[in-house]
Amino acid sequence: MNELDFSGKTVLVVGGSSGIGNGIARAFLERGATVHVWGTRRSASDYADSPDSSLTDLHYAQLDVSDAASVERCVLPFASLDVLVQAQGTVLYDRQEFKAPAFRKVLDVNLTSLMACADRCFEALKAARGAMIIVSSAAAFHSTRGNPAYNASKTGAFGLTRTLAEAWARDGIRVNGIAPGLVDTKLTRVTTADPKRLDAALRRIPLGRLGTAADMAGGALFLASPLSAYMLGQTLLLDGGMLLA
Repeated sequence: MNELDFSGKTVLVVGGSSGIGNGIARAFLERGATVHVWGTRRSASDYADSPDSSLTDLHYAQLDVSDAASVERCVLPFASLDVLVQAQGTVLYDRQEFKAPAFRKVLDVNLTSLMACADRCFEALKAARGAMIIVSSAAAFHSTRGNPAYNASKTGAFGLTRTLAEAWARDGIRVNGIAPGLVDTKLTRVTTADPKRLDAALRRIPLGRLGTAADMAGGALFLASPLSAYMLGQTLLLDGGMLLA
């Protein structure tokens, strides 16, 4: 028996149009799952110029998950759902997050939408006795000097993972999470595209390299599989050892 074979399973990756979410979506696809993806652009073709996006053979739909009413109204293309991965996220730089409108915008995307999507998919997950995986961040475990909203939202996601895990376990739904460290995506280019900042960051990572979307997908596959059948409310820190020091 191959416990990482997802043939016949249905997976939804919110934020699966690019970056970590796309890497996770493709990992499930490669292992036989039917994979649905929610993103912000009008169609899959609008991601053709994105270097960290490949939507071939994924079922794409546009949805603004920061608008809870839109999530509530959306029509799900499945009656049961084996895996829900919530990988949506944003960050605003240049101290924008210190102002209330930007702070609220980041929380709407990174935190409030998690509950909206979880609630919308609850019955489908319950029908499949499925798994939900919330992507938070290593930022949940340390301060992020210039990004208070990002930090608060990811810390909130860490707490929400534990709370929903306890609340929904008796409904047959397992909730766990992953907390990526520094992964090369469009959200981290402010660091990874700057040689000095990148060098300083790499010196803080014992494995000596950035994380990849494939690294994060490995954690998600494990948490969705029978290999983690007795894990509940846990968030795996996938940071190359960055927080060991």
